[in-house]
Amino acid sequence: MTETPVAPSVSSDPWAPFVTSVLDALTTGLAEVGAPADRSVIAAQLNLEGGPQGDAAFPLHRFVAASGLSPPALAARLAGELRAGPEVDHVTADGAYLNFRANSVRLTERTLRLVFARAGRYGHGDDAGIAACVEHTSANPTGPFHIGRVRNAIIGDTLARALRAAGTPVTTQYYVDDMGRQAAMVTWIWSKPVSEWPPEIRAAVEGFEVPGEKTDAHRGRPYPATSAYLKTHPEAAAEVAALVQQTEAGNAPPQQRELAQSILDGMLESLVRLGIRFDEFVWESDFLKDGSVDRVLARLRSAPHAVQESNGAWAIEAASYGLPKESTRVVVQRGDGTSLYVTRDVAYHLSKFVRFQRVVDVLGQDHRLHAVTLDALLSEIGEPRRPEYVIYQDITVPEGGRMSTRGGSAVWLDHLLAEAVERARKEVLARREDLDPAEVERIAEAVATGAVRYHIVRVASEKPVVFRWDDALSFEGRSGPFCQYSFVRAVSVLRKAEAENPPYPFDSARLNHPEEANLIRVMARLPRVVQYAARRNHVHALAGYAHDLAEQFNRFYHAVPVLRSVEERPSRIAVVAAVRQTLGNTLDLLGIARPDSM
Repeated sequence: MTETPVAPSVSSDPWAPFVTSVLDALTTGLAEVGAPADRSVIAAQLNLEGGPQGDAAFPLHRFVAASGLSPPALAARLAGELRAGPEVDHVTADGAYLNFRANSVRLTERTLRLVFARAGRYGHGDDAGIAACVEHTSANPTGPFHIGRVRNAIIGDTLARALRAAGTPVTTQYYVDDMGRQAAMVTWIWSKPVSEWPPEIRAAVEGFEVPGEKTDAHRGRPYPATSAYLKTHPEAAAEVAALVQQTEAGNAPPQQRELAQSILDGMLESLVRLGIRFDEFVWESDFLKDGSVDRVLARLRSAPHAVQESNGAWAIEAASYGLPKESTRVVVQRGDGTSLYVTRDVAYHLSKFVRFQRVVDVLGQDHRLHAVTLDALLSEIGEPRRPEYVIYQDITVPEGGRMSTRGGSAVWLDHLLAEAVERARKEVLARREDLDPAEVERIAEAVATGAVRYHIVRVASEKPVVFRWDDALSFEGRSGPFCQYSFVRAVSVLRKAEAENPPYPFDSARLNHPEEANLIRVMARLPRVVQYAARRNHVHALAGYAHDLAEQFNRFYHAVPVLRSVEERPSRIAVVAAVRQTLGNTLDLLGIARPDSM
């Protein structure tokens, strides 16, 4: 059974009185049939996903033995005897399940009042009092983002938005690797005049000068060729290795951070187009400079499973931590005294644990071993806390294959966005020939970036994403443009009704069409979906909710007259206004623009 999301506070959740009534009735009813249960146990079993049979379902299998009744008999007896109160319209039995249907008039009244009272904060919870850090993206500054990496950024940014909405103060961090071999490769090639580059690498940049080119594209262009060159030229590889040692000894070339920063600046420009920004940038080399890494190394050398190798290096025998057999000896300090990436990552996480009660790392599936290793080293030094990991699978294109920055086979984010805008522009012009060019460009940018974000976040992180244009830019399927178009439809109805601004008076008793009732029920779910996404790190739930709301609104729009109705007109306009607010809030949580025309 799907886990029931943690409820927001009563003041912000339209479902709260109904759920309270159901729990009260079940607690009393089960005790009366000889099967008493703790309220928390009952709450954990209650399924609030809703469906044709009811708004809440409760399985009775675990209570059968104590009651002495068969499952259907127990369900039938409780359905007839439960005293659920006015919040519950009716209770029915279905095999071993009880189904509860909420009182529609009461739910409608509460939902619309909460939406209008809380406005842009509808769906948001109260301050949880737990500070969180979400570290995401953290791609090495070696060149432009490819769309595989951008899944990290979209998941992390959406999670941060969900946590903030759930009442958790969040700091987003980007961990900048300015010390490893990749950073040294960039420094090595750009420390030389282009005229002195090896011909194999120089060919990668000559003839590609682009006026006004972003710094990540310019500085990152030779990176794949440099990576390939070093594999067959050991003398050059030795120079890069010397740069790595120099940096890890605390004597990095001055231009190394400058180069990393210039590339990073270009990378961040791309993310800003997707609405992604960071609160803090944490540089890996700073943990060497402030002595944090030395302190970690001292603790690791004294760890229970520490061993010193014949060349003077230190390692941890980590067989007991569930690492793969070939990875059970973790080197934490080289024979020359320098540290490794995982050692510095321990120092980084200790700094996060000092400031935050909840620490979340968003990592690609190729970093799964690193996560297990990090946990092992934290255990070795006696640190009781661990980060939470959101590990995502790759993005592929229909032709197949992972994308590789080093191999030069990546689909760059900037190119993806350019194509998305071009395709979105054609879609907009096909629907709206009356728009001026500036408006077309504004809408095309909003549709394109929304399409990319939604298409990637809609898939659970543990599943791969196959990026298909027809799906991403569909105005009718499970897509960002479909959700945006539904929002615009609500805006259009209110504009035609000359009711773009509150107040929105309504009479709940007049909102009794089945599609109206279903729409209210979906709107009422947003606070619980936000809490669930934030607690479980399941941001795809927000994307699924946005689609559900947009789809139900379209059913309502086609089935229920709004502008042509008479007595119901003010109340139905209020429903449309509530949809505009609720769907708009959900798009904000997904980092998707809310266009007012399309």
